[in-house]
Amino acid sequence: MKESQNIEWKKSWRDKYIKWICGFANANGGTLYIGKDNKGKVTGISDAGKLLKDIPNKVRDILGIIIDVNLITEKGKDILEIIAEPYPYPVSYKGQYHYRSGSTKQELKGAALDKFLLRKQGKHWDGVPVPHVFVKDLDDRAFEYFRKKAAKSNRLTSEVLEEKNDILIEKLHLTDNQYLKRAAVLLFHPDPEKFVTGAYVKIGYFKTDDDLLFQDEIHGDLFSQVEKTMDLLLTKYQKATIEYKGLSRIEEYPFPEAALREALLNSIAHKDYSSGNPVQISVYEDKIIFWNAGRLPDELSIELLQKKHPSIPYNPLVASAFFRAGYIEAWGRGIEKINNECKMAGVPAPEINYEFAGLMITFQARIGEKIGETGKISPETTPKAREKTREKTREKILKLILEDTSISIEEMSNKIGITQKGIEWQIMRLKKDGILERIGPARGGYWKAIEKKP
Repeated sequence: MKESQNIEWKKSWRDKYIKWICGFANANGGTLYIGKDNKGKVTGISDAGKLLKDIPNKVRDILGIIIDVNLITEKGKDILEIIAEPYPYPVSYKGQYHYRSGSTKQELKGAALDKFLLRKQGKHWDGVPVPHVFVKDLDDRAFEYFRKKAAKSNRLTSEVLEEKNDILIEKLHLTDNQYLKRAAVLLFHPDPEKFVTGAYVKIGYFKTDDDLLFQDEIHGDLFSQVEKTMDLLLTKYQKATIEYKGLSRIEEYPFPEAALREALLNSIAHKDYSSGNPVQISVYEDKIIFWNAGRLPDELSIELLQKKHPSIPYNPLVASAFFRAGYIEAWGRGIEKINNECKMAGVPAPEINYEFAGLMITFQARIGEKIGETGKISPETTPKAREKTREKTREKILKLILEDTSISIEEMSNKIGITQKGIEWQIMRLKKDGILERIGPARGGYWKAIEKKP
């Protein structure tokens, strides 16, 4: 047995360890052993009788929960076993909320605390009511567009679609008494950024990781963002080859349109809107990268999602509206659909990574093709120059880390002169190649460079 998400060892008791019990209760429960050092060696305790009485009472008085404290013996020495069950409601330690994640305890603050409290109440971020915004403030064009799409999908009856906007909003479960929910603002307001920071899409064309040639921002309701972004991807950021079969004109893009659309829908529907970061799409001559802040639906692993595992969307109300409008076929099938579309188009399945508090989906162009700076496909040329630039950037990152193991990504970005996303992508590759390792959490942790040549 070793320390894990559900097990913690302490050599002796300190009242501050009630925070650890709080963390277990707010997560999935766990056991705290008193009388073992951090390597699991039995050291024993001398005041077991007193602690058997004091600890349950202190935990009850401070946390308001009941725990089991058992006296056990190992190698002839007394050890306390403190068992904390997971609680259905938030447990507070003197106004602080602690949470067990992995083998560490974290104090929840800001957006992380908001999400935790909502989850304990059985709510999601997009279901929170928004004051001072009303149905009359929403965009009639967004409603009409939704009605047309939903009518084609046959997922809402004509009677529902013919209702007035305020009734339709209620039918979609986007109200909370007299208030509209956040999902309603995102889906139908002409300027959702007035209420939700970063509720837009940012797309850029990069020659290299640190050489941005041009970019666009797509604002407005989420339905408009999907259509405008896809239009830009298909017209400005990549060009199709044109072939004729008989009298038929056939256009073929370096990436299958359906796969890109599914990746975009996934990015918008499952983004963590509390992050304040936009959906980001980076287009290169031979690849396209989609990035959005947040996790996969229901915090499922990528492997489970790829195995057709049913899941609840990160923003269920937003996802439900997309489903009813015919944008998506079923929840939790996005990755499967992307892979199938790529396979049919002869394109490699995308690489999927969940790092740096976001989900990254990377599409590679067809073998032997690249998009080109103007979007035109040209024969593949030697990638040595591009790889040389990447190697130099990696060397700079490793040098900065050797000088300061606690350096932040933002500081690296400023010193090297490329975007934070470019730094994150390079770090992801360094970690994958076994050259770099992150020890501890984002705050308070440090980098460890492994003795390998990049």
